[in-house]
Amino acid sequence: MDYKVSIQFLGAAGTVTGSKHLLKTPEKNILIDCGLFQGIKALRRRNWDALPFPADKIDLIIITHAHLDHTGYLPLIVKAGYKGKILMTHPTKDLTEVILRDSAKIQEEDAEKANKHGYTKHKPALPLYTLAEAEKCFSQFVSYNDDEWVKVSDDICFRFIKNGHILGSAFVEIQCFGKRIIFSGDIGRQQSEILDAPSVIKETDFLIMESTYGDRLHPAVPSSLQLADIINSTIRKKGNIIIPSFAVGRAQELMHIITRLKKEKSIPDIPVYMDSPMGADVLAIMDKYPQWHKLPEREYVAMCKDITTIRDYHETEKVIQKKGSKLIIAASGMLTGGRVLEYIKNYIGQKKNTVLLVGYQAEGTRGRALKEGTHEIKIHGKYYQVSARVAVIGSLSGHADQGEMIGWLGNFEKKPAKIFLVHGEPMSQEAFRVKIEHEFNIPVEIPSQEQELDMFSLEDVKKPSSSVETSTTKQ
Repeated sequence: MDYKVSIQFLGAAGTVTGSKHLLKTPEKNILIDCGLFQGIKALRRRNWDALPFPADKIDLIIITHAHLDHTGYLPLIVKAGYKGKILMTHPTKDLTEVILRDSAKIQEEDAEKANKHGYTKHKPALPLYTLAEAEKCFSQFVSYNDDEWVKVSDDICFRFIKNGHILGSAFVEIQCFGKRIIFSGDIGRQQSEILDAPSVIKETDFLIMESTYGDRLHPAVPSSLQLADIINSTIRKKGNIIIPSFAVGRAQELMHIITRLKKEKSIPDIPVYMDSPMGADVLAIMDKYPQWHKLPEREYVAMCKDITTIRDYHETEKVIQKKGSKLIIAASGMLTGGRVLEYIKNYIGQKKNTVLLVGYQAEGTRGRALKEGTHEIKIHGKYYQVSARVAVIGSLSGHADQGEMIGWLGNFEKKPAKIFLVHGEPMSQEAFRVKIEHEFNIPVEIPSQEQELDMFSLEDVKKPSSSVETSTTKQ
């Protein structure tokens, strides 16, 4: 038996996508998150590669939240032979099922379009996984409440702790052979329209921490003021506002802000559309779990009434052809696929229109290209001239910025012996490493892809007596 605990980084190491962190212990091998790589082609190709660690040697998968870069590989790992349980919070279970179905459908549709129109080198182009393969893994999902200790083995237990990123998202705290290990997942904002601030944690021995915005601060100007200004200036030009948005998290926050701006008469009463079947499903899940968000029922109902939800693709064409200014929220948030591309193809070439970016734009995505000022954008094998205004509201991101993450770290009374930075691009991670070491004098490690690092030896740890009441309650 190997008498040490180590961690291997199978994704989100030196990049913001593909989160997969494998905790190796003498009793269990536990994978925290199981996400897809997104962005540049070199990253996306990794989704087709076999894992460097056999899927059937993983004993348990724990999911921090539902976003595709944390869950999108689940159908593939099950296909590769993983037969164990996949654990998550109750809202994350519902959201993950919606997101994986949507992901599979988009991949099937994209493969079909590529084969039909011939913009593929593969004969034929195939989806990464099918809808049937996505749904196959649902039977392995098991969900828990937050702050509920779950026994994994004699010397390992864990719990979820709310972290304010999206509905159902959580830190994962693992008690492992007498040591505490925290996986941050994606850390939410201190001030959110619909979610509580990330929970305060006071002690840990090791911290695996995201670093998406480790080198920057979000703008101090309230996002609602920026949004109102962009909407009003576009309407004056008789243009349309297209907001690529993650269907889980940003879309609902945007809907709430827009409804409030209309009520305050800060913007005109123009038609607002949410073109995302997944976004509509998310609203129903929000209604199911009111304890996971802070939106009063009356505001939730008003938001749903004020915005038209588009489910059918044929309705998308009608919205595009509709005369007059309108605001469209459509997935995906980084323009990697989905309905938003149809709006972009039709609107990006007109100066009167605005494309508003409100979330993180990963390297190699169309969203990043637009943010950096590209003059043309390629969609479905064809180039489109960028004449529309491209605006950015960084403060609408669901990720904490450097200041918020440093503030959260400052709550630790027992500081971690080491911090591992994941889920960030190299410049961001290096800036954040320097900041953490300066502020707290905590050693920081920036792992590389597939690197395995020792955490502690069992010879240095006294065997703990169980100090928490564990549960196997599931839903």
